[in-house]
Amino acid sequence: MNIILGSSSKFRQHAFTQVTPDFTCLAPDVDEKAIRDDDPKRLTLKIAHAKADALMPNIIEPSILVTADQVVVFKGIIREKPDSEAQCRTFLKSYSNNAVEVVNGVVVTNTETGKRAEGIDTVRVMFETIPDHAIDELIKEGDALHCAGGLKGVCSLLRPYVASMKGTPESLQGVPVALIKRLMEEVR
Repeated sequence: MNIILGSSSKFRQHAFTQVTPDFTCLAPDVDEKAIRDDDPKRLTLKIAHAKADALMPNIIEPSILVTADQVVVFKGIIREKPDSEAQCRTFLKSYSNNAVEVVNGVVVTNTETGKRAEGIDTVRVMFETIPDHAIDELIKEGDALHCAGGLKGVCSLLRPYVASMKGTPESLQGVPVALIKRLMEEVR
């Protein structure tokens, strides 16, 4: 059966090779800002379901479709992709000497049977002081502006400032490998 990753995120596409080296990508056309929920777990699942719903009519061959969404939760507040460099800088500065929780909602759909399975994966990262020069470099790279909470996983620029992490690096990139593999088996 074909495997399709429903994502336009280059970070998620790269990390998805940990699930399988043989997959196709389709970018869902979903207005994520139109989908709201105060609970980060419900929000990510709602968006992942909307992505699957948007892609289903475009898939002809029997396939396993994987869609996901990610948010960062900081002090109880949901953070999605920053709207500007200034907001990204504010997000990154606030993580110094604090913990963040990265929440991934994943939906896997068997397009032949319509069977769906969903799950949540979380990663908790505790940061030490993140110096301004590291934040400046992250923003200059530009990738942080396209990541939930401005948090581009634990990239080489942030890694030295991670005090502890509970979860996997792939989950930080929006691809909780073990969860996705389990959900894929559930829908086969």
